[in-house]
Amino acid sequence: MAGNSTDGLLAARDLVELRDDKHYFPPYDAVPIARPETLRRYPEARAALLELAGKISDQEMRKMNYEVDGEHRDTADVARDFLHAKGLD
Repeated sequence: MAGNSTDGLLAARDLVELRDDKHYFPPYDAVPIARPETLRRYPEARAALLELAGKISDQEMRKMNYEVDGEHRDTADVARDFLHAKGLD
C-alpha cells in the first residue's frame, strides 16, 4: 500500500515505512501558496508564512494529522497547540 510520510494513521495501523532506495516517489514538501492580491491586502500573512518555513518536520506533521484523523481533534486546536509549542503564538 502507498502512503505519505505525513499520514497520521500510519502509526495507528502498525505499518512500517520502507526506504525508497529507487527514488520512485518524489519528495513531499509542503509549500505555502497565496494569491498576490491576498499578500498585498494582508502583508502580515507573508511574514507569518515565512516564520513557519522549515518549522514542521515530517514527524510533527504526522503527529498533527493523527490528532485530527485518529483522535478527531479540531484542526484549529491542533494547529494552535503546535504554534504554542514552537513559541509562534
